[in-house]
Amino acid sequence: MSTNLITRIWLIVLVTLTISTTLRAQSTPKESLLILSKHDHTLSIVDPATLKVVAKAPVGNDPHEVSASSDGKTAYVSNYGSGAFNTLAVIDLAAQKALASIDLGALRGPHGLDFAGGKLWFTAEAAKAIGSYDPAIQKIDWIFGTGQNRTHMLYVMPDLKTIVTTNVSSATVSIIEKIAVTGSGGPPPGAPNPEQGTGAGAPPPGPPPAAPRTDWNQTVIPVGHGDEGFDISPDHKEIWTANAQDGTISIIDFAAKKVIQTLDANVRSANRLKFTPDGKLVFVSLLAGPDAVVFDAASRKEIKRIPIGHGAAGIQMQPDGSRVFIACTPDNYVVVIDLHTLAVTAHIDAGPNPDGMAWAVQR
Repeated sequence: MSTNLITRIWLIVLVTLTISTTLRAQSTPKESLLILSKHDHTLSIVDPATLKVVAKAPVGNDPHEVSASSDGKTAYVSNYGSGAFNTLAVIDLAAQKALASIDLGALRGPHGLDFAGGKLWFTAEAAKAIGSYDPAIQKIDWIFGTGQNRTHMLYVMPDLKTIVTTNVSSATVSIIEKIAVTGSGGPPPGAPNPEQGTGAGAPPPGPPPAAPRTDWNQTVIPVGHGDEGFDISPDHKEIWTANAQDGTISIIDFAAKKVIQTLDANVRSANRLKFTPDGKLVFVSLLAGPDAVVFDAASRKEIKRIPIGHGAAGIQMQPDGSRVFIACTPDNYVVVIDLHTLAVTAHIDAGPNPDGMAWAVQR
């Protein structure tokens, strides 16, 4: 082997090591865009200012959705597998490394995620259930069976008293509410109460005063077929769900818990639906369509179709209302759209088959 060839090989090795070290050395920005690559099984941490990937971490097989903790320090990823898998990947965003995954046991097919009230809430599609995981005690502390097929996406209200889910194969939306229930919890009237005693001076036998407790009620609302992507308006008055098989959008009055309008929206193969932060526009991504479809929320009318590629999945709004990010899965990039001009301004390479996204803010 010639000296020149050896020198060239060493230069290539040094450059590769330098690039790798530089990528790892970049710290996670205070605000970051998180993007999953289903092909590479990785989570990319993207600097929103430069639109460059600053780090990647492994997240296990078939990652679909990601959610960041309220303090922006941890990301959670659902390993879906269409019901075959039962784990949630955990990423330390500051250290930019994978932590021990969460084993959900019999709660298979985790998909939709939401972090609220210090807990991670998730759907378990194959178990027809939703649950919550408490990172403080590292345990699942609550499970609720929906009895619906393919309980897929979910949204937890900030007060933790209401949860909304879409049930794709049942063509329904569930509104699950925490309610107060009054009950004694003691022995029947007239029965001895061991806690009260029987000696002189003891109060007469009888049940203790009623103590408040809570339970959960579910309202199941029929919508269109293939309802998967949905969102709740920023004023919490309406739920919009995109029905992929029908190509329609169902609009639910949140308080009345009923469909008040069905739009003939021409959104067959719809995957996700998101309101802009100001509540004025609604974006729909199409798995088998070339455009992002934009609706005016007040008039319920389509206002634009933005060409973005050959199909799209995840949608992430920038919280300040300046941009929207849409994962163009078959095209292997995430498109960036200016929300003021509704024009494509950039593309992000975060690995093949991008899908779920989240926004993380370190506090």
